[in-house]
Amino acid sequence: MKVWAVANQKGGVGKTTTTVTLGGLLSGPEQRVLLVDVDPHGSLTAYFGHDPETATRGVYELFSQCAEGADPDPNGLIRETRFPGLDLLTASTALATLDRQLGTRSGMGLVLRHALEKISDQYDYVLLDCPPMLGVLMVNALAACDELLVPVQTEFLALKGLERMINTLKMVQKSRKSELAYRIIPTLFDRRTRAAHEALSELRRLYGDDVWPGVIPVDTKFRDASSAGQPLCFMIPDARGVLAYSDLLEAIGGRLSEPHERRRRG
Repeated sequence: MKVWAVANQKGGVGKTTTTVTLGGLLSGPEQRVLLVDVDPHGSLTAYFGHDPETATRGVYELFSQCAEGADPDPNGLIRETRFPGLDLLTASTALATLDRQLGTRSGMGLVLRHALEKISDQYDYVLLDCPPMLGVLMVNALAACDELLVPVQTEFLALKGLERMINTLKMVQKSRKSELAYRIIPTLFDRRTRAAHEALSELRRLYGDDVWPGVIPVDTKFRDASSAGQPLCFMIPDARGVLAYSDLLEAIGGRLSEPHERRRRG
């Protein structure tokens, strides 16, 4: 089972779009994928039609189990989506209280890691959609993942958020006592604007080989897919954004599910 965390300490850079699209491309009858919403805002949860204000049986309950002295167990909390092989562990707004409630307790940084170990034989991939702030949830995601994916909007203001994210990564790596691989993903690239090209050049100059060579373009069809509550790859398999995420998946060692692989070959 591969675990990828999708994180950046700036909102609006395409974290949820990245999580949903990669999850859709990976999932199928022969390949199981779990999407985990670790963000109190609950964008991923809402994407699939659940209200984070009222959602129960999700990530928050894992932390409650741990606080009560039990091993965190996601079995019984995971929801199926209407897409074969694609499941969801929802967020609730109650997650926003975790730092105040549990942040000082020992062992709270490994709740997600221990929970995912319980289902390691049930899924091929797990994608964690992370909050845009440092706290117990971000620490959990970085402790649980095998690789960090950092979407960065190709504009200069977004580069400051990336700097904070890399500093957080370095801090967490010290506690992990091991290197955590990461890939920076240029997103929302508008090839028509000079500002986007300049921001992309600066991103590559500052971070070099840590930046994926491709880009995720601006594609309004992502908005349509969000309104429909389904990954874009199921609606419009040959959309520009879908093809870009397919290239990204190949670069990070993921395997397209068979239905999407057939469409791409065709």
